[in-house]
Amino acid sequence: MTPTSQKRLLLVGATGMVGGYALRYSLENATVGCVTAIVRRKLDISHPKLQEVQHRDFADCSSLGQVLLGQDAVVFCLGAYTGAVSDAELRTITVDYTIEFARVLRSSSPNATFSFLSGSGADPTGQSRIAFARYKGEAENALVAAGFPSVYLFRPAYIYPVEPRQEPSFSYRLLRAIYPAFQLLFPNQVIRADDLARAMADVALQGTERGSRVFENRDIRAMVNRIHPSTG
Repeated sequence: MTPTSQKRLLLVGATGMVGGYALRYSLENATVGCVTAIVRRKLDISHPKLQEVQHRDFADCSSLGQVLLGQDAVVFCLGAYTGAVSDAELRTITVDYTIEFARVLRSSSPNATFSFLSGSGADPTGQSRIAFARYKGEAENALVAAGFPSVYLFRPAYIYPVEPRQEPSFSYRLLRAIYPAFQLLFPNQVIRADDLARAMADVALQGTERGSRVFENRDIRAMVNRIHPSTG
């Protein structure tokens, strides 16, 4: 592939678990010529393809207008765990930050394809009793209405961290402990973080489907098994 045909990929949330894998995968991907990572804290990585942009206030992304020019695709993994922040902050991060970023990106790169890390149970109707589901659904609705040519909504169930980490809650510690059995009993309720990241990047870079598309956990696993069968 010649340099002129390589894609410019934008990554938001690269310091998180899924975003970190998406970053590493994209930097190694021959179809990607440049990765622009919008981060709130400095990355511990350097690479010739990587352009790191620190931006602390996602409530106002206006200053990113020039940075977001000419992007082909975005993988958006910014988020927070339920219980780790207040309900008001969870909505701000999940909904308001997504809408504000999409607003500026749409103005700077109107033809970019958009992969969004949503979650299993996301409810676009707003009727769910679970705040996370309502907020993810609200963010999904906003992205679909934003006018991008292709919006891919990824709804993973339990995301297996792969590498050891400090788990955010007891339920996550429990799921990690029983993961081998859980995976065997409920294969369509789990997805590896690195597999999810690859799927989000691949779909955004290919951009073959117009309009919006929802990928539930089962769909993501099928995609991984088709494209990367050795890790599925």
